[in-house]
Amino acid sequence: MDIKAIQRELQQFASERDWEQFHTPKNLATALVCEAAELAELFQWLTPEQSWSCMDSEKSAASVCDEIADIQIYLLRLADKLNVDIDKAVSEKIRINAEKYPVDKARGNAVKYSRRET
Repeated sequence: MDIKAIQRELQQFASERDWEQFHTPKNLATALVCEAAELAELFQWLTPEQSWSCMDSEKSAASVCDEIADIQIYLLRLADKLNVDIDKAVSEKIRINAEKYPVDKARGNAVKYSRRET
């Protein structure tokens, strides 16, 4: 994925429609949360097994893909507006998480190791 190229395309899309004025960090973050909620809604009340089958139906798969794309679009716009280098930020966060969740303490356990009773 060429993040910078997609950000330029999104910037042009917004500029052509005079939407830049609405793409403030607050509005983009709010829109991002709303789209994430729409994605979560697709899985609401499903069993874990049913959630794995979401891509089996053409209609369900299209809805999931649409919501994931909306989330990515708003995330890319927000990062662009705030001059966040997503590649760098993600790499740094992976490094931090590797330190925070060492394999010997986190492997196979969904509970944060520092919150587990010993």
